[in-house]
Amino acid sequence: MKYLVLNLLITLLQVYCTLTNGNNVQSQKPNILFIVVDDLRPSLGCYGDDFMVTPNIDNLARHSVSFKNAYVQQALCGPSRVSFLTSRRPDTTRLYDFYSYWRVAAGNFTTLPQHFKQNGYHTVSVGKVFHPGKSSNYTDDYPYSWSVPAYHPSTQKYKMAKVCPGNDGKLHMNLVCPVDVDKMPEHSLPDLQSTEYATEYLRNASRKQDQPFFLAVGFHKPHIPLKYPKQYLKLYPLNKVPKVADPVYPEKLPPVAWNPWTDLREREDIQRLNLSFPYGPMPENFSQLIRQSYFAATSYMDDQVGRLLSTLETEGFANNTIIVFVGDHGWSLGEHQEWSKYSNFEVSTRVPLMFYIPGVTAPTQHRLFPHINLLSEPDQTIKSQPEYINFKKWSNLNNTAAVKSKESQALTELVDIFPTLAELAGVRVPERCPKNSADVILCTEGASLVPLIFNVSKIEDEKSQKWYKHDKSNLQQYKSKNLKTFSSRLSGKQAVFSQYPRPSDLPLENSDKPKLRDIKIMGYSMRTKEYRYTEWVSFNHKTFKMDWTQVHARELYSHMNDSLEDSNLAGIKQYQSIVDQLSKQLHAGWRNA
Repeated sequence: MKYLVLNLLITLLQVYCTLTNGNNVQSQKPNILFIVVDDLRPSLGCYGDDFMVTPNIDNLARHSVSFKNAYVQQALCGPSRVSFLTSRRPDTTRLYDFYSYWRVAAGNFTTLPQHFKQNGYHTVSVGKVFHPGKSSNYTDDYPYSWSVPAYHPSTQKYKMAKVCPGNDGKLHMNLVCPVDVDKMPEHSLPDLQSTEYATEYLRNASRKQDQPFFLAVGFHKPHIPLKYPKQYLKLYPLNKVPKVADPVYPEKLPPVAWNPWTDLREREDIQRLNLSFPYGPMPENFSQLIRQSYFAATSYMDDQVGRLLSTLETEGFANNTIIVFVGDHGWSLGEHQEWSKYSNFEVSTRVPLMFYIPGVTAPTQHRLFPHINLLSEPDQTIKSQPEYINFKKWSNLNNTAAVKSKESQALTELVDIFPTLAELAGVRVPERCPKNSADVILCTEGASLVPLIFNVSKIEDEKSQKWYKHDKSNLQQYKSKNLKTFSSRLSGKQAVFSQYPRPSDLPLENSDKPKLRDIKIMGYSMRTKEYRYTEWVSFNHKTFKMDWTQVHARELYSHMNDSLEDSNLAGIKQYQSIVDQLSKQLHAGWRNA
């Protein structure tokens, strides 16, 4: 163990030099490319879903460390993003909806991009990074977090517009919405615009960069409406789309846990189905259409990621840029008869999370990130790409299944991203927040994943080795200060925590997204390696306090035998001792995990 820890400490020192000796010698710190995707569950080839066509993300995973058990703190865009961008949990940010700004409601907390900005970075937001609106002060937290005002694609304003072609020859506000891009307003789509803006930024940065950049790019798809270029449908023939494994309401699921997917019901094509509220169910034929379009929208987003990564490389930044790729929460695709997020189910809280670190997770070399074009021919949006590879050609040349990716099965949380990036970049790592942290500007309720990353990374870059030989004194100094802490962090977490609010014990129209004033119950959920345990307890929205003595319902799922979470064991006598044990652990909270 001591030898392993020593090697990890050496690697920690090596990475900093590798990152500061990339192609861009002007930058003395690594650049950061932070990619966040809306409503992305781990339905990706690199996460074991062989049906999915996501070669660009899969290729990124091949050169990264992927965390296979990463969880969000709340399965809703606004609260989740504020949580991982401040590294504080919803009970600390006091945001469970979209209608308060944490700097006013909770405390003047430093954000991830703000911390990098204060440490000499040029910080840029493209697309959906913070949730727009009141939860980010209608400015995406500019000027605190960003060096320039955040960019939002102009076509995003058509999210609720009637732009989806129907069989009747008219345009509708539909959920399922494959489109001809040339016929769309402004002849574009939000993610196409965001990709263009981000790639243009990289091209300009390569010509003139006097400080490292923190570029955050937020892709909207596969968030609803499932609006994407119709060409991607051919990747998923409807008769080949796999049916959901468990499409029925779980017999012992407490009603308070149910998400009635109200957001889907606002769409015209769903309204025409005349589904009963709150349980539906969705007809199987339409269920398959939704699944097909979710998959197609994911591949469309993958294509944009490929364009972004290819530009990063062709502009000379791939060897001195750390890349983070993450989903803000998952999305139900008919599991348990549910759709969308808004719950504590595994399909809502588990997300992809990966870190690419040049010289550590992959060697510093050329052609790591060619754009793998999913369409048979490059369309108008990518003809300007300097390099791209046809997907069919790439499939023949590359067998992703044969490439052993670097993976960690450790339980991780999105609040861990902030301290991880800080440690990797060599800027101040926030200390753990005290119990009452309202007045603490910079702290974390997560933990750095750096030891876990280095534990599964085997790459040793020649530049790092050369640098290490010239400065052994730094290693000894770091070892004496950090050996005990570094060693203890290799074991990872015993449990991770999520939560979701409800207005009542029975599903209501606002059960999905209750406003703060309507929240009466909070579902506190804990995931261990073996179980997912949840207590739905009374919650006071004025004091932001739960009452553990007022339990409305419990859930217990054994992931050793029931990975789909179909059988709630909480009310079965033989599991009472496990419920008691997990209840104590849940009440003790994340600090004791």
